[in-house]
Amino acid sequence: MATYLLLLGAIVAEVVATSALSRSDGFTKAGPSAVAVVGYALALWLLSICLRTIPTGIAYAIWSGVGIVLIALVAWLWQGQKLDGPAIAGLGLIITGVLVVQIFSKSVTH
Repeated sequence: MATYLLLLGAIVAEVVATSALSRSDGFTKAGPSAVAVVGYALALWLLSICLRTIPTGIAYAIWSGVGIVLIALVAWLWQGQKLDGPAIAGLGLIITGVLVVQIFSKSVTH
């Protein structure tokens, strides 16, 4: 369970970093640029710890899938991005895929 909390931390750090990256204006704004660099470094460090016990493909599927959905929600809630029906359906399919891997795959370390 602790490994999955670290994976969640990696996901959150990546979402924060990506959100800051969109505000960095091509790394010309120091504050958002620093948050992006530190956030990505933290995300990769936490992910590397998770890879000690979670298979790489499974960890990355969870990390990227949940990250995609969270960054879309952040962009929708705080950056005014519009999500239409197909976008919402696609995000739902991503979550469904992550759940299928997590619940049914024998590749997942529990």
